[in-house]
Amino acid sequence: MAQERLMSKKKPAFPVCKALDAYLDQYNRKIEIPIFYDDLLRFAGSVVVYDNEGEDTLWVRVYYSDSDRLEIDLSLKRVYSILHSDGSDRIFQYLNVDAVDYCTFGNSKPFRIRVRNILNDNFTYFYVKKTDASRIYGLELEHMLSPYNLNFLVFQDTLIEEHIAGIPGDVFIKDMLPDCTESEKAQLAKEFVKFNERCMIRLLGDMRSYNYVIVPVHDFDHVVYRIRAIDFDQQSYEGKLKVYLPQFFKENNTMVNLVGNKLLNDSVEQYKVEERSIVAKRIISSGNRIRRLIQIAVGDKISVPENVDRLRTEIHDLTLDVNFKKCETMGEILAEALDFVKRNYEDVSMKQIIEKRIKIQ
Repeated sequence: MAQERLMSKKKPAFPVCKALDAYLDQYNRKIEIPIFYDDLLRFAGSVVVYDNEGEDTLWVRVYYSDSDRLEIDLSLKRVYSILHSDGSDRIFQYLNVDAVDYCTFGNSKPFRIRVRNILNDNFTYFYVKKTDASRIYGLELEHMLSPYNLNFLVFQDTLIEEHIAGIPGDVFIKDMLPDCTESEKAQLAKEFVKFNERCMIRLLGDMRSYNYVIVPVHDFDHVVYRIRAIDFDQQSYEGKLKVYLPQFFKENNTMVNLVGNKLLNDSVEQYKVEERSIVAKRIISSGNRIRRLIQIAVGDKISVPENVDRLRTEIHDLTLDVNFKKCETMGEILAEALDFVKRNYEDVSMKQIIEKRIKIQ
């Protein structure tokens, strides 16, 4: 299926409702910051940013008038301090804002800020975006249900996200995958299966190869690869179930072929069960926090009626769980999807306990 038919042309941004705003406040995600997204739009000009091979990165490096630059630099240093330190200004003298880049591609149109420590030349990035409820739900679910913690801040209409380090998936597939050993390719295939399953369970869509990164981790005498989502705009919006399965995007065909070549069907099923079990354990361990988030999502408008109608039908056809037929909002579908995974895990665990007790008797 062509990608144009798989995805909607454009997803609208959804406002943060009062209940979600209160949630962010409770869990220290809502913090006053000294600069807004719209402030960064006051740039006086820009130049195209090219990669090492001379290709257009779809980012432009913006610059500001002298009067604006002083104010913006100071505010961005303060944001860095709030995000990564104690929020004080005592580290400002060691920081320099090297670049402010603006992305003209995609829905969020983020600003990417590069901050450098002038004492040792270490640098890091963070992103400034427009607040969107979909993105916030996506970030929170990633924080609770994936192996990775995320750090982000929300204040009124501005969202600050920390940088997720890794090699962009499309770059890795093109430039690095061919040089991987056969063992590394098999491990990557396993990770893609687990990533694919995790995205479907928590309804994170649009995981094309440039919306995730591959992270190499050195472990004793070999390298282990992990896959991390970096774009959360398409959390629980689309009506087509395939959108929530990275395997159906043409940009991931190489990874799909890798799975077919390196893994037996039994192994694929094993890794899916492993991932569902891990996510179920995280749902249980997240306790009241994830329950409150999902309760807010249930009553929130984060999609359109036609998408809700289609997705509940497609998930029902996949799971044969009649509870999906009763869902009236996208939040209810999300809640039921997580509950379905949790119930199945608990049912299997209870069955194993009973079988073990029978054997002991």
